[in-house]
Amino acid sequence: MIGAMDTGAGSSGTTERAQGAGGAVGAAEAGADGLVPPPAPAAEPPVVWVDGSLSADGGAVVDALDHGMTTGDGVFETCRVSDGVAFALTRHLVRLARSADGLGLPRPDEDRVREAVAAVLAARPLARGRLRITWTSGPGPLGSERHGGSTLVVAASAAPPPAVSPSVVVVPWTRNERAATAGLKTTSYAENVVALRHALAAGAGEALLANTRGELCEGTGSNVVVQLRDGRGRPEQELVTPPLSSGCLAGVTRALLLEWAAQEGLPVVERALPLEALEGAAAVLLTSSLRDVQVQTALDGRPLETEGLPARAAELFARRAAEDLDPR
Repeated sequence: MIGAMDTGAGSSGTTERAQGAGGAVGAAEAGADGLVPPPAPAAEPPVVWVDGSLSADGGAVVDALDHGMTTGDGVFETCRVSDGVAFALTRHLVRLARSADGLGLPRPDEDRVREAVAAVLAARPLARGRLRITWTSGPGPLGSERHGGSTLVVAASAAPPPAVSPSVVVVPWTRNERAATAGLKTTSYAENVVALRHALAAGAGEALLANTRGELCEGTGSNVVVQLRDGRGRPEQELVTPPLSSGCLAGVTRALLLEWAAQEGLPVVERALPLEALEGAAAVLLTSSLRDVQVQTALDGRPLETEGLPARAAELFARRAAEDLDPR
């Protein structure tokens, strides 16, 4: 398969803030999506559709010189699959088109993408899974210039259950909010792999990054929501997520939480926060396609609040998502 880690959020464009991640990955509880790694033996290989050819045995073929592989010149989406249905597919396809625009790629044909998704999910019905849609500039030269083609890959596999005690750490790199690819979901994901590896080595399931202005931005594959404390040390009665101007990805789950919370009177707001605000934060939540809204139990090894407003936000999202599998 081409491309990036299979995550629900995380944009491209990172600048080094401090030296060295270092260390081999240990036996961490959770993976890139805050999920427990699947047990042995290995699960069935993903079902993969490549430009009209469907393979259910992991034998799909992509051109070795596809620019999605050689230069990361592509965009992608990841959807949660529940009982054979891809959640929020319409919103993900809108964002896929927007990311393609940002890279100067032609937009994929939506009808063709939907047909590929239907074929993949019909080939292997999944009670809980992940679906990935990848769109690249197709085979090209070994340099950065394009030949003007395209490749469409749709793949699905089973997804492990959520982690029992998800945790997060801050890593010593920054997201570049002024990068050409800021806010786009591209297949250029190596910097996220490095940051996540750092988090896993620390025993956490996700890494949080600042931007170049020193503001809280996002995780490697998630958006972040924070509950701060007031002057008396009590949890404030609002949740705060960084604005898109921070350079974070316009996460589908993040957007739905903001919309649904506003409709139901739950205080979730967008506001720039200095990274240092995390030091006294009462609670941290992560949002992504496979996490939904996930309350974290620890930040940099420090226990966090999990009840009250954070739990209400997670419950609200779970309820509304169950009521509408393709919210427009």
